[in-house]
Amino acid sequence: MRIYLKTDARNILLPFEHQHLLTGTIHKWLGWNNEHGELSLYSYSWLEGGRKTGSGLRFDNGASFFFSSHHPELIRRLVTGIQANPVLFRGLEIAEIIAQEDPDLSHRDRFFTASPVFIKRRVDDRIGHILYDNPRANTYLKETVTTKLKKAGIDDESFDIRFDAEYPKARTKLITYKGIGNKASWCPVYIQGRPGTKVFIWNVGLGNSTGIGFGAIK
Repeated sequence: MRIYLKTDARNILLPFEHQHLLTGTIHKWLGWNNEHGELSLYSYSWLEGGRKTGSGLRFDNGASFFFSSHHPELIRRLVTGIQANPVLFRGLEIAEIIAQEDPDLSHRDRFFTASPVFIKRRVDDRIGHILYDNPRANTYLKETVTTKLKKAGIDDESFDIRFDAEYPKARTKLITYKGIGNKASWCPVYIQGRPGTKVFIWNVGLGNSTGIGFGAIK
């Protein structure tokens, strides 16, 4: 299930590095829960509607984003938190909540990202960040999603996933989160599998760190 959240603030300027503020707000709305620090079966997009300026991102007509989860109860908890305190940060406040039930993805296999996909793996004594054009990227991407499928009790032998590395606008970006640089990929993916498998991934996201705003898909 997915909810779209809209704000009605005007002329808001946010620093480029504000993702930790959005993450903190979502955790505030969720309250204490077992999702914190665990393998996240939810994802959320970055704020949309901004334009880049020299000093940050300016949202002339408000900002919007979505939150998805495999567990409807988590959606209900988030909505309850928003209704109790709709304030985000830096003048942003939720003005509208739009719910979307799980879509029929039977005839869809290509998905665009709503936040960059972050994949990390330990290489010897350091953590390596795997980008979409790495020869091992698809293998690692599938491993991470498979772990989430197993946690949810979903077994789909037809499941496969890969980056659309030939997409002409695919790119990488260094994202700083709480002072730590993370190299991530803006790149569509192809997902093969049963419709329920696709919906699950549509809700929980891709790669590592979906719980702090990476790997959401449209």
